[in-house]
Amino acid sequence: MSSEPTKILLTEDEMPRQWYNIQADLPSPLPPPLGPDGTPIGPDALAKVFPMNLIEQEVSTERWIDIPDEVQSILKLWRPSPLYRAKRLEAALGTPAKIYYKNEGVSPAGSHKPNTAVAQAWYNKQFGIKHLITETGAGQWGSALAMSCKLIGIDCKVFMVRISFDQKPFRKIMMRTWGADCIASPSNQTAIGRKILSEMPDTPGSLAIAISEAIEQAVERDDTRYALGSVLNHVMLHQTIIGLEARKQLEKVHLYPDIVIGCAGGGSNFAGISFPFICDKIHGKEVQIIATEPEACPTLTRGPYIYDSGDVAKMTPLLPMHSLGHGFIPPAIHAGGLRYHGMAPLVSHVKQLGLIDATSIGQTECYEAALLFAHTEGFIPAPETSHAIAQTIREAKKAKEEGKEKVILMNWSGHGLMDLQGYEAFLSGKLSDYPLPEELLQRSLASVKNHPAAPQM
Repeated sequence: MSSEPTKILLTEDEMPRQWYNIQADLPSPLPPPLGPDGTPIGPDALAKVFPMNLIEQEVSTERWIDIPDEVQSILKLWRPSPLYRAKRLEAALGTPAKIYYKNEGVSPAGSHKPNTAVAQAWYNKQFGIKHLITETGAGQWGSALAMSCKLIGIDCKVFMVRISFDQKPFRKIMMRTWGADCIASPSNQTAIGRKILSEMPDTPGSLAIAISEAIEQAVERDDTRYALGSVLNHVMLHQTIIGLEARKQLEKVHLYPDIVIGCAGGGSNFAGISFPFICDKIHGKEVQIIATEPEACPTLTRGPYIYDSGDVAKMTPLLPMHSLGHGFIPPAIHAGGLRYHGMAPLVSHVKQLGLIDATSIGQTECYEAALLFAHTEGFIPAPETSHAIAQTIREAKKAKEEGKEKVILMNWSGHGLMDLQGYEAFLSGKLSDYPLPEELLQRSLASVKNHPAAPQM
């Protein structure tokens, strides 16, 4: 084993005091969101859904945005998070690569999601909002927002994708423990939910459906707003604290990554680890950055770059993003947090600019990678996180084949202690891969054939 430290720690005084906004450094600006008529919309169009202080962050091109003191004080409950050297995984692989992982599973909710949940709850309360409504896939985001709302002092309601509601019972118990109301989606509480249940009573649900339900209820009251755990610019902004810390931590051992890896569903944890390094790449640094997604929901790797809505009822603006079509119903894989039809506009944009690469991996390879990680490093990863681990293992094996001593940085976005049913299914031989059939993809994309084309880079 190497004599280098297993954990690289920062003190609370070394914690970043500002979030990094990649919009300040993009070689070409992010295309604007569009209204239903195809014309760009302004901040006021979002005012019924989000508080204006978060809308200001959504459209900001300032490079640095201060983290409020109260937000900082709550983040300090688990931040700065540790950066680990995966020495035992390296030894098992026989790789000359150095593998580092940023452990975001140390938050109270067990993932990276509280990094933005705390901020969103605080900004909403400052704006006078008393109730937040959201959706959640695997339950990571719903848990994070439930906890954050309780700490900040506002109410929380969560529409949870039905398949995850059934597969992950402890997640909904976590939300209820933190005082949130957790509802299986689609539900009978909204018009869109009732419509979908009448058409597809056995549907496993989707994030796009749950988003529609949450927004439908959020816009009904002036003291209520909607909160989203991924996709939007201000969410990417809040997550950059991950990469900013990781860069400081690697500096302590005089290293810089050759490769940065994150799993990708809506884009938040990937943006969090990668955007500070993409900034370095824009300014001339040599670094490869890889987003890894499920082959069953291959948004970045097979979805076209188009304008599409973030939800099935088309209540959100049209966003420029890689998309499988807003009506896409993903297969019921266990990585529920990666089952979203669209990719964050900022992540899609840097992909279009050639600043990142993207891969898709089947769930059996991911679970095999997760088991190897658990057997060597001890921690049991979330199924979503296993995609980043699988790609990291691929890169470590490639380094071995090439005989190169690469530094690989991975975002370990959350633990899998609430996802053990997925592990049980895998260990019992009940899981198989599901490459998305081209016929199903084309059928889903038919819903966006009349949408405006996104600018091609």
